Amino acid sequence: MERPGASARCPVQEQRARWERKRACTARELLETERRYQEQLGLVATYFVGILRAKGTLRPAERQALFGPWELIYGASQELLPYLEGGHWGQGLEGFCPHLELYTQFAANAERSQTTLQEQLKKNKRFRRFVRLQEGRPEFGSLHLQDLLPLPLQRLQQYENLVMALAENTGPNSPDHQQLTRAARLISETAQRVHSIGQRQKNDQHLRRVQALLSGRQAKGLTSGRWFLRQGWLLVVPPRGEPRPRMFFLFSDVLLMAKPRPPLHLLQSGTFACRALYPMAQCQLHRVFGHSGGSCGGLLSLSFPCEKLLLMSTDQEELLCWHHSLTLAISSQKS
Repeated sequence: MERPGASARCPVQEQRARWERKRACTARELLETERRYQEQLGLVATYFVGILRAKGTLRPAERQALFGPWELIYGASQELLPYLEGGHWGQGLEGFCPHLELYTQFAANAERSQTTLQEQLKKNKRFRRFVRLQEGRPEFGSLHLQDLLPLPLQRLQQYENLVMALAENTGPNSPDHQQLTRAARLISETAQRVHSIGQRQKNDQHLRRVQALLSGRQAKGLTSGRWFLRQGWLLVVPPRGEPRPRMFFLFSDVLLMAKPRPPLHLLQSGTFACRALYPMAQCQLHRVFGHSGGSCGGLLSLSFPCEKLLLMSTDQEELLCWHHSLTLAISSQKS
C-alpha cells in the first residue's frame, strides 16, 4: 500500500521546477524581443543611416548628431542574437556587456538627436522628402523615424528587467549563474546612468523654458546650474490689503517669486519680472490651515531670516503638492 503523500513532490523540487518554468519563459521572451529589436534596428541602419551616407543628403556631422552610435548598437545585437538562439545565455550576455557604453553614449546624444531631426525636417526639403519616402515602405508598417529613434533606450529597460529575471531564476549551481548575475548588475548600472542622463536633460529643458519666461537685468543666469522642481500661481497674503497673485518657480536651492509683465509691454509681454529670491536652506515651512483635505484650499507660512511669506491657494490638492515640493527642497539643502 502506497504511503500518503509519497507521490507528492519535494518542496525543493517544486521550487526548482518553478524557477525552471520562469527561466524558460523569460529566456523565450528575451529571444523573441531581441529578434524584433534587431529587425527594427536594421530598418533604420539600412534605409536611413546607410542610404543617407550614400546619397549625402545630410552632412556627416548632422548624420552623426541624428543617429549617434546606431550602427554599433545594431552590430552588438547581431553578435548577441546567435548566442540567445543557441541557448548560451550567460556567455552571450557576458560578451554583450562591453557594448553597454554605447547605450550611455546614445542617451547622452538623445536630446541633440531629437533637435537635429526637427531642424532638418523643417529646413531641409530633400531630407523631409526622403524621410517621407522611407517611412512609406511596407517594411516600416505605420512606424515613423521619430518613433524608432528612442528604441535603444527602451530596449535597455527591457534588458534590465529580463536579464534580472533570468539571473534570479537561474540556480546557483548552474554553469551560467555567475555570468548572468554579473550581466544583470552591469546592465542595471548602465540603466541607472542612462536614467540620470535623461533626468539632467529634462531639467535642462525646464531651465531653458523658465529662463525664457524671465525678463529684465535681474533675471540673467538665475536658472544656471539649478534643479527645477515646480512652478505655479500662488496668492501672496500681505499684512494688510488683498492677496496678490504671483508666479513662483521652485528650484532645489531657491524659491523665485515673479510678477507678470503688463500685457501691453512692447518687448516683454508674456514674461515675468523677478521680485525676490528666497534661499531654501534658511526656510522654515508650516501649514497654517489646509490639513483637513477639504476643497477650500489652504495657507502656507514660509519664514526666512529677513522676511515671512504667507502663500495661499484655493485648491487643496495644489497646496499639498506645493507643501511636498517645498519640504523636499528644504530637506535637500539640510542633508
